[in-house]
This record gives sequence, structure tokens and C-alpha cells, in this order.
Amino acid sequence: MHYVSSGQGEAVLLIHGLFGNLDNLKNLGSVLEQRHQVIRVDVPNHGLSQHWDNMDYAQLADAMIDVLDELHIKQAHVVGHSMGGKIAMAMALLHPDRVVSLVVADIAPVAYSPRHQTVFAGLTSLELTSNTTRKAALTHLMDAGIDEPTSQFLLKNLQRTDTGFEWKMNLTGLIESYDRIIGWDLPLTNDSHFDKPALFIRGGESNYVTAEHRDEIMRQFPRASAKTLNGTGHWLHAQKPEIFNRIVAEFIEQNQG
Repeated sequence: MHYVSSGQGEAVLLIHGLFGNLDNLKNLGSVLEQRHQVIRVDVPNHGLSQHWDNMDYAQLADAMIDVLDELHIKQAHVVGHSMGGKIAMAMALLHPDRVVSLVVADIAPVAYSPRHQTVFAGLTSLELTSNTTRKAALTHLMDAGIDEPTSQFLLKNLQRTDTGFEWKMNLTGLIESYDRIIGWDLPLTNDSHFDKPALFIRGGESNYVTAEHRDEIMRQFPRASAKTLNGTGHWLHAQKPEIFNRIVAEFIEQNQG
């Protein structure tokens, strides 16, 4: 798995969301690396990491543990956004001895209904030929009903080849795994929980974490606290980076191992 490690101190693992890569949380990493060893990963099927035909959260949690093992890190604070937040929660529940504290950005430990059909349709219908241009690709995605900021974000996955362009991400693997990505199916007992500090940060204008999710969050993460970033949606870390970064840094400092 591809990752970047920087800084020194207690380790912090940063995990990006669906269609992203390790640069998504680079801004946060720059803040944290002043006092911590920061590891930013490309999740399998994203960035420069391995392509898997199928993936689920237990496998992804194990892959993150493998990274910690490779770096000889016994424990780490773990921060994840969206899908990365689910990977982080899976790590905490399945490997609690390896996680010091947990920060989850705008996602809950529940199954969601499908919400990326428009994105997948736009991506799969984009013809990647020698005549493709980034401008034409942007127009195609927007014509497919994807807003411009999301389209620009998705096109960060487009890389040039000798014959045109290709996706860095494993689009086929993500489509095959999508039910598991939006799901929440872990090999746990009903009373499994993570009894160390956890912080859930939600976007005030996002519908990913709602009052209906509170009971499940507290059942699985009984020491959880929550903060809402008003004026932000699902991309809260990019919309209000200074506030987001400060909240995360202060939480980690308060919960040093």
C-alpha cells in the first residue's frame, strides 16, 4: 500500500474518503507533523495503492494495521473522512489495542442507501481515448449531473498515458465493492465497542450524520464526543480547514497515549 510518513512523535494515521487519495488530508497532516509522526495513506483501489477486485472494511482495517506494522508503530491516533472514517472505525473496533484515539469526519457507523449512482454513471460513460482532454472530461461529468467542485475533485484521478488518459483509481473494483462501502458489516458481536476517546465531527449542512445516528454511535463508541462545523457540508475539512485542523489537533493533544 502506498503511503507517506513525515514528522516525529506519537503516530497519527490519516485516511481519505471514496474517490480520494493521500493528498486529501495533506493540509491537516502539515499541521499535525509539527508534533507527530503523520502517515497519509492511499486506500487500496485509490491513488498509487494496489487494486483489489473486492474490498470490505475488515480487509481495509487489516491493510492499515499492515502499514503500522511496516513502520514498527504499536499504536496510532486514527483520523478518517467519510469512507476513511469507516475504515478508521473498523480499525478501532477490530484492533482496539492499536488505536489510541479516533477522529471520524462526517460519517456514522451505519449502512447508508446508495448515493453515488450519478457519479459512477458519469465516470463509466466518459470515453478515455487519445482525443480526450481534461476540459472535455470536465464538461462530460458536469453534463452527467455532477456539480463542478465534485467533478474537479474526481478528475484528480485522471492521469495521462502514452495513448491518452486512464483512471488512477480502480473504478471497476469500487463499483464491485460499493455495497460494502456504503454498508457496515463487520465480524463483531452485538456488544462490541471501542472504549477509548472518539470524536465525531459533522458538517452542519451535511446529511451524513444525523440525530438518528446518535444511538448507534454511542453504542459502538461509548466515549464519543461530537462537534458540528456550521456552514460546511460533507467536505468540511476542505471548506473550513483552519477550524477543522485545530479541532483535530487539540483532540489528539488531549488524548496522548
